[in-house]
Amino acid sequence: MNEVAHILTTEGEMVFEFWPDVAPRTVENFKALARKGFYDGTCFHRIIQGFMIQGGDPLTKDPNAEARWGTGGPGYQIKAEFNDRSHQRGVISMARAQHPDSAGSQFFICDGDASFLDRQYTAFGRMIAGEEVLTKIAATPVGPNSHGEPSKPLRRIGVIRIEIAPA
Repeated sequence: MNEVAHILTTEGEMVFEFWPDVAPRTVENFKALARKGFYDGTCFHRIIQGFMIQGGDPLTKDPNAEARWGTGGPGYQIKAEFNDRSHQRGVISMARAQHPDSAGSQFFICDGDASFLDRQYTAFGRMIAGEEVLTKIAATPVGPNSHGEPSKPLRRIGVIRIEIAPA
């Protein structure tokens, strides 16, 4: 059965189809986390207009942990499934640390051509509805994060929940 992800945010809803043919373990991991409510109450903690919006860090549920936002995960890491799908606007992909197999729960949604990430990050689906929501989130005013990168949203862009439903 084909399934989709409904990402319900404080700015509206985005819907994504999955690519289990090229990233089966990544798709299953994302679905499993979503089904158990892992993403509920998190936020998009890194936003770079024209590039991507990033979320999926459980630490973002706690405003007092803001200095550590971007470092959280589910307590395990998954093996990368690099593939030939290009990182274009609307593609959802796994965020990771330096090591290729360091993804866990954090993901990003491309807000433009990010093909320089192809075959270095695991793209696992694409947006099929809600482009206006991506545009709105990507346009959120940002300030410098703890590393000085101008990507920290100046207001909270919340993920209310992620629902997995039949396509």
